[in-house]
Amino acid sequence: MAFHYKKALVHIRLLDRKFIMEKEFLDRVEDNAVVRTWSEMTQREKCDSLAEGYVSELWDFTRISVTQNNLQKLKEIWDQWNNEVRQLFYSNYGDLPYLLDMKINKRLFRALAQFWNPAYSCFTFGRVDLVPTIEEYMAFLRCSKIQVDKVYSKAVNVPTFLKRLMNITGMIEQWVIARIKQKGDSKCIPWKNLKDLILAHPDARKKVDVFALSIYGLVVFPKALGHVDEAVTDLFDRLDKRVTPVSAILTETFRSLNTCRIAEEGRFIGCAQLLLAWFHSHFWKVDKVSYRVLSESYSPLKEIVATPRRDDILEKNGWQFFKFARGGYRVESSVVASR
Repeated sequence: MAFHYKKALVHIRLLDRKFIMEKEFLDRVEDNAVVRTWSEMTQREKCDSLAEGYVSELWDFTRISVTQNNLQKLKEIWDQWNNEVRQLFYSNYGDLPYLLDMKINKRLFRALAQFWNPAYSCFTFGRVDLVPTIEEYMAFLRCSKIQVDKVYSKAVNVPTFLKRLMNITGMIEQWVIARIKQKGDSKCIPWKNLKDLILAHPDARKKVDVFALSIYGLVVFPKALGHVDEAVTDLFDRLDKRVTPVSAILTETFRSLNTCRIAEEGRFIGCAQLLLAWFHSHFWKVDKVSYRVLSESYSPLKEIVATPRRDDILEKNGWQFFKFARGGYRVESSVVASR
């Protein structure tokens, strides 16, 4: 009798917990609806900031390149690390390693880029506008050490590239000087030098720091292929002050998309992995809501990477529509065929 009574209590507690979680989720949905209503009313009352007479429209087909760095060595290094070193990385830099397993569907990305509206700096799908937010990217990175209200901006008096590299790598001045290269209009350090340092460095924390710097330079801000750009080290050097990198990531994403769309060609040098992860999070049909999203240990990037999907883009008379994993979502395209 006592056993059945305890079992019933456990069942009631589980039902109560499920009810609370459902209520929390529905409250969030209601809050989103309120924000959307407010946003639409403000738009109607205040209009937008475009010049009078300007007509916003999607331009002709943009030939955009999504050339990426080879991340195989980074993956191999990560796979070789034990759980202790990995946890050290997660606690300091969040879920960045999942970006290494995020596959870049170039056809999907190029199609997505056709819907970028430079006038409003957002994606325009018919009558629906979408744009990545700081909060969404913060959720992807899932790093407790960065704060959303501490935005990165380049200071007037900052350490030199040499000093920053010495601080990050823990190496002496002569070692760093011998490896700094000039690429175009900026200085950088080759990835192969950082790779050798990660493999040989005796300090586990420095291994983790250099590995994180490599992800930022090769994946998040892939300006110079095979190299980590000087500007990346300035941002990276500020992370220990709990500054969020998200504003800089989004800025570079928007800037690069605008540049390519206006020129109708170019190479995207933002973080394609994060942008596609964001895109999948909006165009991903699910049969039911996972309660794991309310858990502090829930990792959106981990789930997106682990989810099997088919990213098919069907072509008939140009880009006509998208067909995503698990089906059910269709976005009509107003983009003309490639000339």
